[in-house]
Amino acid sequence: MLGLAMMGAWAGMLEGQTAKVMLAEPPIPLLPELLRVGPDHDAGNGAPSWSGADGPVLVEDGIRRYERGQLQGAAANGSVTVYQFDDATGAASAADYLRKSAPTVVRSGVSVVVASLKGSSAATEAALRTVQVGLPKVGGTKGMSPLLPTYLPTKGLERGSEHYALGPVGYKAMGGVLPAEIIGFDKAAEVVTAKYVGKGTLTMLLYPTPQIAGDHGRQIEAEMNQEGSGAGTVKLRREGPLVLLTTGAWSAGEAQALVEGVHLRSEVTWNKPVPPEFHAEIKKTVSLLTSIAVFCGVGALAAVILALFLGGGRAAIRVLQGKPAASEPEFLRIDLSGRAAQIRADGSGSEHGS
Repeated sequence: MLGLAMMGAWAGMLEGQTAKVMLAEPPIPLLPELLRVGPDHDAGNGAPSWSGADGPVLVEDGIRRYERGQLQGAAANGSVTVYQFDDATGAASAADYLRKSAPTVVRSGVSVVVASLKGSSAATEAALRTVQVGLPKVGGTKGMSPLLPTYLPTKGLERGSEHYALGPVGYKAMGGVLPAEIIGFDKAAEVVTAKYVGKGTLTMLLYPTPQIAGDHGRQIEAEMNQEGSGAGTVKLRREGPLVLLTTGAWSAGEAQALVEGVHLRSEVTWNKPVPPEFHAEIKKTVSLLTSIAVFCGVGALAAVILALFLGGGRAAIRVLQGKPAASEPEFLRIDLSGRAAQIRADGSGSEHGS
């Protein structure tokens, strides 16, 4: 009997251990089969060891994994690298940065394709299409492209000068005009800068809340006052969580018209982590509303209990006095019908008549 019990316990332990075993499928490759060949093929998580100065920017933008391969064909050959990020905003920021040094950069959702191919343009385009078709697709807010770059005025915009950044490393590397420490990247700020032909630079900053935008807008204003005429024509304007700044060789009228012509649209969404103080304000609001609801509920319950106590006590006193628990109250009635009252002959009162 003891042996059977021990065998049963051992079987139960094995069954419990077996239930905890989980199979994890490997991630889908970022490159098609024809590119996952050759000695230079490499794949892994995070930023690659050979990324050099690009590594900190890729990490700042939220890189998850990468894969590099070789295209070896008669019509086109060269290297193709795919970087996958946590969301589309990180991919957009990384794509703008990588365009500085890479000949071909294509963003598709949360992935960025960097290619250095030689050969016919038709073969190169076909290879890039093949890569894009097989890339992982991400839905929801993580797959949404950032809206801030879409607010850039297009008239006079210098092609390829748009730079979208999510952190100080990428912002400095792309030549931002402001000190990175006053922008507020720790408060989930987004920044886009762009140059305009023959004029100057427009900087747009988007924050989670108007309060955060106001705080950093004042810091930016103080910085521009210190720089003085060295910053060129400076026009600063804030609209809710959006801050706009012109610098460079603008005329005063052009700069003013530019910053006043940009307005937030109703479809603005936020898919980046918000700062801790924003969560704290939300918690305070929820706590206040919860306290109000609890207070109202307790007050209503107390009113019901008090009514039952007073009503029941009054009824109990009447019963103890030998009276019925309920009594018919006497009311005075005022007849406002406008009909003539008929006087009774016995003087007992009046009744209505026609």
